[in-house]
Amino acid sequence: MSERPETQVHPSAVIEEGAELGQGVRIGPFCHVGPDVRLGDGTWLKSHVVVAGQTEIGPDCTVFPFACIGEIPQDLKYRGERASLVIGARNRIREHVTMNIGTEGGGGVTRVGDDGLYMAGCHVAHDVQIGNRVIIVNNAALAGHCIIEDDVIVGGLSGVHQFVRIGQGAIVGAVTMVTNDVIPHGLVQAPRGELHGLNLVGLKRRGVARKDITALRAAFQMLAQGDGSFQERARRLGDETESDYVRQIVDFVTAGSDRSFLTPGPA
Repeated sequence: MSERPETQVHPSAVIEEGAELGQGVRIGPFCHVGPDVRLGDGTWLKSHVVVAGQTEIGPDCTVFPFACIGEIPQDLKYRGERASLVIGARNRIREHVTMNIGTEGGGGVTRVGDDGLYMAGCHVAHDVQIGNRVIIVNNAALAGHCIIEDDVIVGGLSGVHQFVRIGQGAIVGAVTMVTNDVIPHGLVQAPRGELHGLNLVGLKRRGVARKDITALRAAFQMLAQGDGSFQERARRLGDETESDYVRQIVDFVTAGSDRSFLTPGPA
């Protein structure tokens, strides 16, 4: 294993007393790092990056110019309470991205997982919880308290309403407004966010077995056309399925939520 280089800080950067910099951190010109910030080993702030608040950025992340990370929430209820932003490892945070700390009313922590790509101009609001391998495309916005599970893609210029949950492996098309929860592996598109099917391309790329994809297709049809309410159909699926992927959908639908669900229309 090669050794990491020593920490490098450009002379024009401002590093407040109290900030903690890991081994091999690089901080480029005109960056500002606040006193309660922790940067993990090997993380690189390219230039003109602001990292404020009680913010932790994990190892081997790259933050591109003019990103603003860890500032206070865009929430009128925020009264200056101590809250934090925790970002995992190996994330790429592109130009003009904004990520805010949490609020007391939302648990006090905004959390971002590992191996994500946050493209230029996207926004992660207060108290959002994001899983691993998530992609938020240019100028998309996640409102406060959203939960974004692993392997989700949110398309460019899209918006996700506060408190919405997006299940694992789902994809949201570009220029879409999502106001209700999205089932795992769902495919959402259209201006007002309609559940049009399953993210079959994503399932195949992740190497999901054909029998599980077949089971998911059958489950989607039952959710679209079966008797009873959406939750009742999901519970019946849970009694019948042997697929872990279908079970994911069942557990997601039957869990508590502050929103209703995007539901599939009849085929």
